[in-house]
Amino acid sequence: MNAKVHRDDWGVPHLRAGDPLALAYLQGVNAAADRGWQIELERRRFLGTSAAFLGQEAVGWDTFARQARIDDTAQRCYQNLDDDTREWISAYVDGVNHALPSAAVRAPEFASTGLEPTEWEPWAPLGIWMAVHILFAGFPTLLWREQVVRNLGEGAVTLFNSEGPTTAGSNGWLIPGDLTATGLPIIAGDPHRYIESPNVYQQIRLSCPEYDAVGLAVPGIPGIAHFGHNGEVAWGITNAMASYQDLYYEQLRRSDSQVEALGPSGWQTASVHTETIEVAGSDPVPIEVIETERGPIIVGGPDEDRAISLCYPPRVTGRLGFETIPKLLTATTVADVDRAWDTWVEPVNVVMAADTSGGLLHRTAGLVPERDPGNLLRVVPAWEAEHEWRGWHELPRATVDGVAVMANSREIAEPLGEEFAAPHRYLRIKELLTSRSGWAVEEMPAIHTDTYLGSADLLLDLLAGLPHLTPAAAELRAQLQVWDRRMDASSNIASSFAAVRKALIRRIAEHPTLAPLDQESGCPELFQPWMDTLTHVAFALENLLTTDLLPSIDFGSLAREALEEVAGRRPRGPWGDTHQLSPLHALRGPLFAPDEEPIDLALSGDHHCVMSTSPLPGLTDVCIRASAARFAWDLAKRENSSWIVPLGASGVLGDPHHHDQLPLWLRGELAPIVTDWDKLTPKEDTFDQDIAGLGRVRIVPAQPADDIDLIYDWVTAERARFWGMGDKSRAEVLAIYEFLDSLPTHHVYLVHVDDVPVALFQTYDPGADPVGEAYDVQPGDIGVHLLIAPGDPRPGFTGQLFVALGTFLIGQKGHPRVVVEPDARNTKAVTRFQRGGFTMGTEVTITQHDGTTKPAQLGFLTRETFKSASSGR
Repeated sequence: MNAKVHRDDWGVPHLRAGDPLALAYLQGVNAAADRGWQIELERRRFLGTSAAFLGQEAVGWDTFARQARIDDTAQRCYQNLDDDTREWISAYVDGVNHALPSAAVRAPEFASTGLEPTEWEPWAPLGIWMAVHILFAGFPTLLWREQVVRNLGEGAVTLFNSEGPTTAGSNGWLIPGDLTATGLPIIAGDPHRYIESPNVYQQIRLSCPEYDAVGLAVPGIPGIAHFGHNGEVAWGITNAMASYQDLYYEQLRRSDSQVEALGPSGWQTASVHTETIEVAGSDPVPIEVIETERGPIIVGGPDEDRAISLCYPPRVTGRLGFETIPKLLTATTVADVDRAWDTWVEPVNVVMAADTSGGLLHRTAGLVPERDPGNLLRVVPAWEAEHEWRGWHELPRATVDGVAVMANSREIAEPLGEEFAAPHRYLRIKELLTSRSGWAVEEMPAIHTDTYLGSADLLLDLLAGLPHLTPAAAELRAQLQVWDRRMDASSNIASSFAAVRKALIRRIAEHPTLAPLDQESGCPELFQPWMDTLTHVAFALENLLTTDLLPSIDFGSLAREALEEVAGRRPRGPWGDTHQLSPLHALRGPLFAPDEEPIDLALSGDHHCVMSTSPLPGLTDVCIRASAARFAWDLAKRENSSWIVPLGASGVLGDPHHHDQLPLWLRGELAPIVTDWDKLTPKEDTFDQDIAGLGRVRIVPAQPADDIDLIYDWVTAERARFWGMGDKSRAEVLAIYEFLDSLPTHHVYLVHVDDVPVALFQTYDPGADPVGEAYDVQPGDIGVHLLIAPGDPRPGFTGQLFVALGTFLIGQKGHPRVVVEPDARNTKAVTRFQRGGFTMGTEVTITQHDGTTKPAQLGFLTRETFKSASSGR
């Protein structure tokens, strides 16, 4: 099987290789090529080194990442993996390391920040996963509840419970075969996250003899973890909203050079060391990293008024659950998927799966500690034994009886958490899907994009009873009462409702009863979004309007003021005028290139709609959280499945596939999934350019079966004796080149000058070749072999050919360094490379694939030396 990257019309990569390890390597290469800036940024975030190029605003995150010991925890989890999974992840990292330096040339963010890619740690994918998901369980909410209790009393501890803007949720549903048109199940859904540029999910296909899966990958992570379909079984997840992280108040004291912490059994020595955060444009920031028996200190310290530690499962167990991911790829039944999820740790998910035999699965997966119920509500004392972890929950399962729905509500996961999503999305999806049978996969977008706002009734009922309104306010109320409750981008009434809601939220948050909540919390800046009263009021509005804990707030009067305020303004435009998508970018970079026509980013939906597009209702209508992908898996025929992401396959601004899916996503449409290889376009690495003094140079991938006559004549000629193929038969040479063509690390090209083949040109990743054992391989190195065709080239031919090859490898493909290792006895070749600008290194002995050895003369051509050598010709 050839190791190839194919793409569909949307630029989605379809990767094919001869075995799972080669495929993982190829996926790493592709992740670097399509999402180089994104994955290197996430790597620097888990290492806590992002401030070195992002500046002061990243110091808060870097401080947390280091104090929470993300890097060290990821390394522990990597070491505890089984050998096969560790090797699989390492193959992916090898691919990233090979491709990232050249990919950085394409991504403008590297140049604008001065960031230089460096070699990835083998455990980098685990670190990236943790950095992306460590806030999923929302442990900073415990800090907010402390603020609530301090200012409103113990009885108000759950007053603001609600799905909030910092919670990552999802919709998902499973329709069994007896309710579908085909008789086989459908799984569909859409994960809700911050909409980032580039997007957090990458559509991908991974194919090798062992499996063939399509799904949504997380860039920087091998495989397909969350949403996938491999032809025989499909799966999807949502956030279970489980509470599996705890915060502990710690009593700390210094003793000589040590720090001690008070635990249930007395004073114990804590680990402590100092680190320094480099900050672009500012002085370095030293920090103290302390860890107690509970976990690392993330708030305060021994010299401050308080100290708080974080206890989370991967730190406690040294496990993250990555063994699950390769098992999902090879699964053929829901029983296989079920067993795969048994080893999962974080985040805790609700899983749905179905297979082509009609098997169904609905379960939770992950690690949730057994401990005192108070741990779920408050920051608890570390010195009280009752708050220690004492085992792990048995995770709930559900029998699929009719349509199954998951929408972050409490139906299946209630024993695992405290704060769940309001039931509106769950109930609406259930209502729509149980209204009839005969569902077809192409009907799923109608569910994805439903804009009915179930949470509107409570506020509308409050408005209905208001007395003494002005005529304008009474007219607006009348319009709202007959409104269809749909938050469509084109709706003026939806816009008016949102304006009244926002005005009411602001008044509630500013009421003297809640004003104390705005007092300084003493929390690090990173956690301040969780301490914002306005945000909490916005997302807990239904709780606040129905509670009896706030008798001093006259919600009716505040609602009248809000209604009058909106009615007194000039008429509002449609909801989409202000409810606009605003993807997040670490550098606040543009979404559209200077020469591109901007797209209207008006959005339908709202936080509690199935089409969940979340603004901050008390602050702005701008949407930063929505469906980071939508998918519909058909178990009857995989090629009838479909998907969409908010932007596109590429993370490179200006690339044709940077945001080409955005118009469809805004309209709620899905793109088809093409699985026929003949309908996909191979991604060819080609070069076609005029080279001064040489002619029109084309470099094209060789096709071994088609080009074997030419290749055989060249490599078996006497002048090619150092290639070691003089005694090979035609069939043996063909087998060698077909094998090379199957490797993602090695590539074979033919060089044409003015349409005449003149050279055989081979490239390879030195890290995946015996050459790599003979020198210190640097990320991005590309090794080459060059065989010039028989004949008598004109003077200067070889030098100009080197210009073409250097332009291809360094200029077009972006490799920082080209490596050659001609046989040291081939003095003619060594001299050619020297004349071509290569800096010759030491002579080494290389053990080749067949066990023989050769004396080799290493040579290196860097970007700088190539530029100098080529300009002097």
